[in-house]
Amino acid sequence: MSTSSTVERAFAAALYADTDTALDTGASTLAADPASDAELARRGEEFVAAAWRRGWQPADVVRIVRRDLDDVHVHLVIISILKEREGDREPRGARWAAQLDELGAEPHEVRTDRFSRATATLELYRLLLRLPSIEPLDPPRAPVTARAPQETRMLTRIRALLAKAEATGFPEEAEALSAKAQELMARHTIDEALLAARTHAKDAPGACRIGVESPYETAKAVLLDAVAGANRCRAVWNDDLCFSTVVGFEPDLEAVELLYTSLLVQATAAMTKAEAAQRAGGRKRTKTFRQSFLAAYAHRIGDRLAAVAEEQVTAAETEGALLPVLAARDVAVTEHLDQMFPETRTTRMRGITDEAGWHEGYAAADRAQVQGRRPLP
Repeated sequence: MSTSSTVERAFAAALYADTDTALDTGASTLAADPASDAELARRGEEFVAAAWRRGWQPADVVRIVRRDLDDVHVHLVIISILKEREGDREPRGARWAAQLDELGAEPHEVRTDRFSRATATLELYRLLLRLPSIEPLDPPRAPVTARAPQETRMLTRIRALLAKAEATGFPEEAEALSAKAQELMARHTIDEALLAARTHAKDAPGACRIGVESPYETAKAVLLDAVAGANRCRAVWNDDLCFSTVVGFEPDLEAVELLYTSLLVQATAAMTKAEAAQRAGGRKRTKTFRQSFLAAYAHRIGDRLAAVAEEQVTAAETEGALLPVLAARDVAVTEHLDQMFPETRTTRMRGITDEAGWHEGYAAADRAQVQGRRPLP
């Protein structure tokens, strides 16, 4: 019997049914035929390639596998993704390459018996087979300005500021560092927009996906939306698949990813500290407190970030040259978003019922006075 027929029989038994009995039958078929391992792995690469054709990217697939399955499945899908890369001839761009590099740095050795591994593989393939089609992100565009070294220095400085903000145990220092990072991001956006206008560069908006995962995913999505708006981007949240698609110009997308990740770390630290103080006072409503805290934090931090961005625009406006350029970019971002998402709907935040949590979150964001400051030494 050929290895292909072994895999086909296992797939016929397990992939299109949801019962444990069907899964056991398929896994037993594979476990009994070691010669089928190579063919089974090749089929995994095909499932991964099919996900790419449906709009998914490596980080998206790993995120959904991590959410719905276990560590062994994450390891298996990383192996399939990295193996598929060897035969992939499509131009994928820098973001795709960075995702693969990050996955390549993860340990992906799986030690288990043949039956357990076959079971996990079939569970993974079930999930990959049923991934829906999602909005494809734009194909990579060649850079149109020769500023890569300067961009790298700017982003390196921003990353360093945010890393210090996350590491410090002093809230006011963290807030000052985050404010300075947003200031640099706003200035970077302005510089890029003016340079593109002067050189008549044909820059166009693109998009990226950022994970927005439970718990308290609605509040996190609102926080990401606030960060995106402050950096002249737009965000659309897919709550079913645990990510938001952010649309904007490339330097701004990088800024959004950096700042959102850092603010989420800082918000979580502030929430944990405030929650501990509440518990010390005898209260127990942890879930509602956290949800309300993060909602208030996201709401207030949006105002603060927007104020910093507007302050930088005002400071940089000379002879009326900047505002039309930024307005044109805003229109381009909106048009691109409408093309990608012709139908969207708004959603309401629910479960914001804890007054103490709201006030604590609002105060935590209010302390982060995101406004222009003197450059830090």
